[in-house]
Amino acid sequence: MKTFNNDWRSILEPEFQKEYYEALRETLKQEYQNETVYPPMDDIFSSLDYTSFSGTKVVILGQDPYHGPNQAHGFSFSVQHGVTVPPSLRNIFKELQEDVGVEPPGHGNLTSWAKEGVLLLNNVLTVRAHQAHSHQGIGWERFTDTVIQALNERRTPVVFILWGRHAQKKGKGIDTTKHLVLTAPHPSPLAAHRGFFGSRPFSKANQFLLDTGQEPVDWSLDVAPAQTRTE
Repeated sequence: MKTFNNDWRSILEPEFQKEYYEALRETLKQEYQNETVYPPMDDIFSSLDYTSFSGTKVVILGQDPYHGPNQAHGFSFSVQHGVTVPPSLRNIFKELQEDVGVEPPGHGNLTSWAKEGVLLLNNVLTVRAHQAHSHQGIGWERFTDTVIQALNERRTPVVFILWGRHAQKKGKGIDTTKHLVLTAPHPSPLAAHRGFFGSRPFSKANQFLLDTGQEPVDWSLDVAPAQTRTE
């Protein structure tokens, strides 16, 4: 059973005792034994390990992990060092530079955001190789609903960044009288020009954090290792 080393433990460990999660765990055992599944098993909960409940300032909600080799490592939109930056993330970097002046880092690893209090949460936390959305409906949605609801009930306000229809549906119950919900089209090449570009989510998030007495996020990213490819 997963044990968190931060305050997510008391919130999420009760989920592991529930019938739906026991069924999910059995499904995952079979999937990891018989199929190629991403991310690696030890990285499934990386977003929650890196960003504590009390330390979460911003949530960026994704759909499910990347399904190509060596991409997913447990954070929404992020890929491991040495992997080509996916098109959606390239568009995120374009908006990041236009919004707050952060130049693209030459890689797609967003771990430094997680350390800054940005919870990079996917709706579904695992996927079969080369089969997008293949683990939808096995129980992850209920688990991540619990994560979002816990943050929704938290006294300290949170910024929820919801890109695309699926993320916006997931976040429809968020209390907008307390939290800031920023919505825009998905940053994929098919949708980004419909309103993602120019939405300025990074500066808006930081202004809200300042307005609510919190430290803003440092959106800068670590420099890429020399071997990292970006094209």
